Amino acid sequence: MTCVATIRPYADCRDQGGRLAKSEKTVAHKGQIETGSGAPRNAERTLEEAIGAQIRMHRKRLDMTGAELGSSARLSTGMLSKIETGQISASLSTLQSLARALNQPLSSFFTPFEDRHGCSFVKAGDGVSIERRGTKTGHHYQLLGHSLGDDVVAEPFLIALSEETRPYTSFQHGGVELIYMLTGKVLYRHAGRSYRLEPGGTLFFDAAAPHGPEELIEFPLTYLSIIIYPRE
Repeated sequence: MTCVATIRPYADCRDQGGRLAKSEKTVAHKGQIETGSGAPRNAERTLEEAIGAQIRMHRKRLDMTGAELGSSARLSTGMLSKIETGQISASLSTLQSLARALNQPLSSFFTPFEDRHGCSFVKAGDGVSIERRGTKTGHHYQLLGHSLGDDVVAEPFLIALSEETRPYTSFQHGGVELIYMLTGKVLYRHAGRSYRLEPGGTLFFDAAAPHGPEELIEFPLTYLSIIIYPRE
């Protein structure tokens, strides 16, 4: 038996006849094809579940207990629990009371349910050139898309370094960052260790530690950088 993938937990294994074999993460489920990702399924929510999740999110952001919110909205703790878990359909008057208690517009409870799953498309060469801290040291940034989520920000950049670029290893910011090397070669430093990146090489790291290109080895030098951090 041979495996297509080299990472065992996500391997797509087939026998010599080409038949799909079972692995730890590869499962045929009602005609759906698994990606191998460990991300949970994005199950469709009912309207009641979507509204309840929004109420619970706003309550937790205000650091309110269920009893406190129930008292402010003149609801029992048990009734609020059923609303938050989508077990019952609350009346508009009840939702209005909850919105006032949470200092939120009533429409905020419905927005996520009405949201469409978005997509950001940028044609080749149409990335937006922007200035960041690295611009001063000769880094050229092209923003390739924009974040579509409410809780997490994702910033994909195409970064080009020229022969005039100065090595700089003190970038620091929140979140995590993934670098995928496209052209050229660079010695990239992160948290006191150096990594030689060539086309096809990947570096994924905690961006709170100092990092950046330490030595520019071969040009033209370009790489994809994706920065992900929680929205404040």
